[in-house]
Amino acid sequence: MNILVATGHLAEQTVRLAVRSRPKVDVLVLDTDVAAFITPRRLLTAIQEQQASGDLSDTYDLIFVPGLVSGNFSNVAKELGSEIYLGPKHAYDLEYIVSFAGKVDFSTIIPACELLTNVRRDMALDTVHKIETNANALMHIGQMKLGGGARMKVMAEVVDATGLDTNVLSERIISFINKGADIIDLGASLNATPDDVERAIKTARKVSSVPISIDTLDPVLLKRALNIGVDIVLSLNSSNINQIGRMVADSGASAVVIPDTGAGVESLIDNIKAAEEAGIMRIIADPVLDPIGHGIAVSIVRYHEFNQKFSDIPLFFGVGNVTELIDADSAGVNAAFCGIAADVGASILFTPEFSNKTQGSIHELKIASEMMVLANERDSSPKDLGIDLLIMNEKRRREDSTIPADAIDAKEADLWRVDPAGCVKIGISPDLSSGTGGKIIARHKEACIVGETAGEVLDTLIDMKLVSTLGHAGYLGRELKKAELALQFNRSYAQDDEF
Repeated sequence: MNILVATGHLAEQTVRLAVRSRPKVDVLVLDTDVAAFITPRRLLTAIQEQQASGDLSDTYDLIFVPGLVSGNFSNVAKELGSEIYLGPKHAYDLEYIVSFAGKVDFSTIIPACELLTNVRRDMALDTVHKIETNANALMHIGQMKLGGGARMKVMAEVVDATGLDTNVLSERIISFINKGADIIDLGASLNATPDDVERAIKTARKVSSVPISIDTLDPVLLKRALNIGVDIVLSLNSSNINQIGRMVADSGASAVVIPDTGAGVESLIDNIKAAEEAGIMRIIADPVLDPIGHGIAVSIVRYHEFNQKFSDIPLFFGVGNVTELIDADSAGVNAAFCGIAADVGASILFTPEFSNKTQGSIHELKIASEMMVLANERDSSPKDLGIDLLIMNEKRRREDSTIPADAIDAKEADLWRVDPAGCVKIGISPDLSSGTGGKIIARHKEACIVGETAGEVLDTLIDMKLVSTLGHAGYLGRELKKAELALQFNRSYAQDDEF
């Protein structure tokens, strides 16, 4: 396939470097500094002139114009007998984009970099779905598969579910499922009653169809949960197996078995044997992941050794034990420990997403679990998969600018002048149900503007003549963008504070 890439003088070197390893890719540099200023007429004229002089091939299967150009190139495409599509917004992405020529349908509307992000993501998720469909599970809980090549499932705990108001509990469960939870774990408080457990389970059943777990060691509470029809009991050990084991077996529920407090893997094995003797067939083992600073390395080895001996038993992996007890961004911690979980054969990834710093953990673990499926399928590291957890860091850096010799040092104005049109108070209203996005709120004495992006809110303020000075418009642009970023990254926002 012969390909032509059109660009301007400023991006020429970047373009040539990006396609240097592609023998069938030519570069056309038009007489303009900024590539985004290329027009259909300019492109046609430049191509015809260079074809006449012999500097370009007579025919091209595909012509890429810069992703930021405007104009309709359909007539030019007809005249040249070539397909003309938008390339990437930034020239450094060309090497990656060109590699997909002939494999995907590019667009005349959507820049190739944005198009391929969605294409690769869709391809990756389709692969995950196919692998999940074909996996031979170690255990089924309803329609959900555990182990045997199936994706690790995310269990999200609603802390103190038995003590929450019914509406609050419903909203929390719906939020967790929207974020990607595969299993809802209902945490029972120390003073919970059987009626509290029943109410929590019925509430969960009413608003969701995913498997439901009850989180307590109390046999009395477990009995009520089993009577109501809970899917998983969390947890069993020597303190309650004798009292509740037979009932768990008769119900057909799955049971997470743990070692006794302070004991090791031998205690876990003994408790599993006791659960089996009680007739429990659906056992999930939890060797217990210890927090960093409290023997985490030993606990990881414990998981590995247990899985080597009992590879037919699904493993419960408490990632939340780590993320909740480390002051570090949860995305990287969750991704790394999801990789460790996959390596030791885990089937369930557990998180309470309780503290402010771990908000987003459910979504992060869901993405990370999909990444591990793809990495395993490719027998590779979890990179270049089409999905990722890159939030602040970049995979490819945009081209930096150089400071000209005659540059003027910027200075902030000494005096702030109040806008005669009035002040604007900015806040945000996050979308708690999904954990991402939400609304920016701009309150003016004349109106309250609500929008999802800084641009649309500022444009509306200006259109309504609620902003009358350049200084105020610039200030609002800065603050509104901070508010937009706060929503994007699930952070709090306070006007005039550093982001």
